[in-house]
Amino acid sequence: MKPTKRYELRVGALTILSTVFLLPVAGLAQDQTAPSTSAPDNSATNKEHQTTADQQTESSSDRQITQKIRRAVVSDKSLSTNAHNCKIITRNGMVTLKGPVDSEAEKQTLASKAADIVGSPEKINNELTVKR
Repeated sequence: MKPTKRYELRVGALTILSTVFLLPVAGLAQDQTAPSTSAPDNSATNKEHQTTADQQTESSSDRQITQKIRRAVVSDKSLSTNAHNCKIITRNGMVTLKGPVDSEAEKQTLASKAADIVGSPEKINNELTVKR
């Protein structure tokens, strides 16, 4: 067995010598240090191409709509924590509501609050789910 690297460390009058040997390890591929260049496959997480929170646009009007809806939802203390934490995604004036709520009444209340702010129930995509 040949040494692959020799190290020497001097601390004052003391010298420490070390030799490192590389040993083969069963079950390991030869080149496991190369980083993966392929992107992770997360296509299974959103097969229906549904609207996700990262698709919120940065336009001023869309952000204002989202903020107004969020304020209306959070200020309603009769709603559950789940309802307060729902996702509100606005794209080009269309609002998508996602996440779990505690009841069908909460689901309708959130959709109604959003519709009041955007001015039309047709601009609301209600994807809230009632937690059972």
